[in-house]
Amino acid sequence: MQETRLIPQLCMKRDDLAGLPPVVLPEGYTLRSSIDSDGVYWALILNETFGGDRTEESFVKEMVEHPAYRAERIFFVCDPEGIPCATASAYRQEEWGAETGYVHYVATRPAHAGKKLGYLVSLAVLHKFQEEGCPYVVLQTDDFRLPAIKTYLRLGFHPLLVHENQPERWRAILCALGIPLDNVKLEWR
Repeated sequence: MQETRLIPQLCMKRDDLAGLPPVVLPEGYTLRSSIDSDGVYWALILNETFGGDRTEESFVKEMVEHPAYRAERIFFVCDPEGIPCATASAYRQEEWGAETGYVHYVATRPAHAGKKLGYLVSLAVLHKFQEEGCPYVVLQTDDFRLPAIKTYLRLGFHPLLVHENQPERWRAILCALGIPLDNVKLEWR
């Protein structure tokens, strides 16, 4: 798949938060919420994952100044040296409603790929939403992020269609992942 962002972005939904497995990290890795010095790590992780030139100031503007900001809603997996190497956030977005959880900025530094850290930090976010009493959770992603989409499907998300161009896009994605269309729930918003 080409790495061009198609509009609108794909949406996915998890209908409930029952039956979440525990977060079990690889040996030596730890999980924690954000602390004051994490803006630089957040920017580094996102820049290495998505490209771009985010800075500590970007973290303040995009995360800290957002109405949903709470330090305990931003998660980091840290490597054995204690350096953050993966992140995801438990946010809210106005367009989805106040009670809806929104998984925000899931990213893992490429040097730590293959350890399922994106899955685990996203699972930590789902546990946070469960603790906060969210009835369901949504996220947005891009067609070319096949490993991320596969992770979200493993986490119990399904496609939430928001545009007429999305059924065909999802068929192509599921075909690329080797997943029969009949095995995945497609829901219109």
